[in-house]
Amino acid sequence: MADNKNAGFSPELNAFIDEWKVKPGNLIMILHKVQEEQGFISKEAAQAVAERTNSPLARVYGVMTFYHFFKTQKPGKNKVSVCLGTACYLKGGQDLIDEARSILGLKAEDISTEDGLFSVEPVRCIGCCGLAPVLSVNGDVYGKLTKNQIAGILDKYRNA
Repeated sequence: MADNKNAGFSPELNAFIDEWKVKPGNLIMILHKVQEEQGFISKEAAQAVAERTNSPLARVYGVMTFYHFFKTQKPGKNKVSVCLGTACYLKGGQDLIDEARSILGLKAEDISTEDGLFSVEPVRCIGCCGLAPVLSVNGDVYGKLTKNQIAGILDKYRNA
């Protein structure tokens, strides 16, 4: 075993892992807490969780990759969420996400920009269907958008 059993976890997270490591369904609960604390689940964190729960690393990765809410890449400073719920999708939500990713130079497998300034992710609903299509940046919601408006919105956060 590596001496990496804490992966920079806080004392609170370590106590939570100790409490949950023997309970059924422990991996999902522990991974949620790791992501809550660190913003994503790094390779080191996944390894530490595997060691602390006596689970094969493949099982930990299986849970992380099966459930889409677990992030394996560090999110950017500015979190761009593009709604792909039914109303937004039908009104061009996919065009918005494609444009944002293109402007930021993100490849298909990327979540965050190399400089760590932005991360882009699709979400199923932002709750503003009447404003479709919708994009939010750090919780600021922009509605009734066209792809031509994306660059200006991103510039606002790039220069902040």
